Amino acid sequence: MKTDDFLNAEMNRRRFLGEGARNAAGVAAGVVGLQSPVRAASSSDQLRVGVIGVRSQGKRLAVESTRLPGVEVVSLCDVDKSILDRAVGEVQQRQRSRVARTSDFRQMLDDPRIDAVIIATPDHWHALMMVMACGAGKDVYVEKPIAQTIHEGKVMLAAAAKHGRIVQCGLQQRSGDHFQSAVAVVQSGQLGTVNLARAWSVQSRTSPPSPRETPVPEGVDYDLWQGPAVARPFDERRFHHYWRSTWEYGTGELGDWGVHLLDIARWGLDLELPTRVSATGGPSSQVGGNRPPETLSVQYTYPQATIVWEHRLRSRHGIEGRPTGVAFYGDKGTLVVDRSGWKVYDQSESLTADASELRRAHLQDFYDSIRTRRTPSCDLRTGHVSSALAHLGNISYRLGREVRFDPQAEDFGIDAEANALLLREYRAPWELPTV
Repeated sequence: MKTDDFLNAEMNRRRFLGEGARNAAGVAAGVVGLQSPVRAASSSDQLRVGVIGVRSQGKRLAVESTRLPGVEVVSLCDVDKSILDRAVGEVQQRQRSRVARTSDFRQMLDDPRIDAVIIATPDHWHALMMVMACGAGKDVYVEKPIAQTIHEGKVMLAAAAKHGRIVQCGLQQRSGDHFQSAVAVVQSGQLGTVNLARAWSVQSRTSPPSPRETPVPEGVDYDLWQGPAVARPFDERRFHHYWRSTWEYGTGELGDWGVHLLDIARWGLDLELPTRVSATGGPSSQVGGNRPPETLSVQYTYPQATIVWEHRLRSRHGIEGRPTGVAFYGDKGTLVVDRSGWKVYDQSESLTADASELRRAHLQDFYDSIRTRRTPSCDLRTGHVSSALAHLGNISYRLGREVRFDPQAEDFGIDAEANALLLREYRAPWELPTV
């Protein structure tokens, strides 16, 4: 379909419900809009899938996969037995077939029945698992951020290319019809010249519990959970749910909502990596030392445009009336998009669209790409660049100064202090392979 035809079909046929009270994540989960066509699969192209990390997002992806034709979830993996048992029970009930279980992902990678794996673990495991999966001949769906460092992302790209694997990154907005049409509007010139995009996340997060070292819960392989990260005594603040707010295992809000929304901002402006990054923010109020910031503003400078990021994790008053979103500011109009839809402001004709299916469409695109060997809607290079934006913002914040970046070399030139944060040390015996 031509761009103009796509826009005409999408715009104005729905009213965009833009109230800030419509939480973006809730609308995405509860509203089904335009859906990508579902391709019927024959028994000859049945795909057998394993899922690693099934506490929350991984379980949702496993359950959603059981609803797609020609897909069978044959194995689940988690280091926490109680979580694994619940996920296996739910998937088996929906799929009505037996699902294998393991606490060690390496057993899943060794299983010749499995065609593809979904990686939905904490951030510190993404890169190594993906590289090992490619080496084992599996296609991969890896959650965002694809890695914890820019160096890891580059190794992942090399591994996927070497082994000829299909890799889909978990930026599901890339498969959403209304995000695609929003980007088409921005790039069509209808907003005039657009030199600025703003992305944000304003949330009221639950504070982690007070620091308290306790015995490892029964049924948890905590050493394997830590994996290549630095070893720490068990502390609930660093475990389920709360690992995102640590540098050891997570990447903060930039690595969570930031990757999703910065991806849309740079997609609309047709940008890759910036030349300068400047971040400033407030330290975490959480007890326990050096943690990702709860308030942060980042400016990404390109030769032709600027992207600005902001997050506040102890606030309820969002930007443009929305808790999360992206705004494109042109000299002829402004477009604001989130998971509930998009709307153009400051023009005589109101152009709008509301929510479209994201998770199911993204998984379907992944499985169709495996069958056809075509590039998926959010390939590894796309995920690498958008994840790198989060890493660059975090690096500037941690250094307390602006950094200048070389987009071609993907490093900071002679800035040794910044270059040291492009990679991380792995805890023995784990090691990121040289590809």
